[in-house]
Amino acid sequence: MRVVGISLYPVKSTRAHPVDRARVERWGLAGDRRWAVVTPDGEPITARHCRPLFTVTASTTPDGGLLLTAPGAPDLAVPLPEPAHTVPVGFVNLARAAAGGDAADAWLTATLGRPARLVWLADTTARAVPLEVGGQPGDVYHLGDTAPIHLITLGSLRRLDDWIAETAVERGEELPEPLEAGRFRANVVLDGASAFAEDDWKRLRLGTVDFRVAGPCGRCVMTTIDPETRASGKEPIRTLARHRKSGGWAWFGIQLVPESLGEIAVGDPAEVLP
Repeated sequence: MRVVGISLYPVKSTRAHPVDRARVERWGLAGDRRWAVVTPDGEPITARHCRPLFTVTASTTPDGGLLLTAPGAPDLAVPLPEPAHTVPVGFVNLARAAAGGDAADAWLTATLGRPARLVWLADTTARAVPLEVGGQPGDVYHLGDTAPIHLITLGSLRRLDDWIAETAVERGEELPEPLEAGRFRANVVLDGASAFAEDDWKRLRLGTVDFRVAGPCGRCVMTTIDPETRASGKEPIRTLARHRKSGGWAWFGIQLVPESLGEIAVGDPAEVLP
């Protein structure tokens, strides 16, 4: 097995930023989901219900700030916020985050067409991974949904494509194009594993960095939206619910918690550990 893709999402729910290598921190990959967009009241705004977020590209600047770009909007450089200047937020296990600033708020409001604020997780030890998704005491993560790092395998994706095609044939529908891995917004994509072999993994080594498998990833409506066209459909949730549903969730991919620190890179070998 080898790592064939690594992606960062500097601002939660914005466009993927593919990279060749990434530094593994205790809370996730450096540059991944330290920023997020919220309402003026602090409730998270995601592309599930605000699809213009898919048009926003965010990249981390050398000083730790952001560069925001979007079609039809001027580029905006956002400096690293003052950690002490916080605002209330409605994330699980996090009550406050640093304010991104008036300029960023105005840019996002104009770009998204709704009132919005930018926030930053200044303290990477502040947010505990929920116990119900496999977190253990001391596990922390960024502003993502459930865990520090999300991984999928191409073997499982190909099997899912086959299932989706079978569903389409049964229903007399046109055969769909294979799903892009980016539909699942994973940090790491592996090739070389058999379909859903990851269901049985407990620990994993990528390159020289070790990880604990916190558990599987429950999928939401986000996967039914094409991030490029912003069009939505019934797949892959319809087919996942048929083949991979339990406990009220359709499952695809796994969540990882770092056991050691270091760097991972595209091309790194992957090894299942006991």
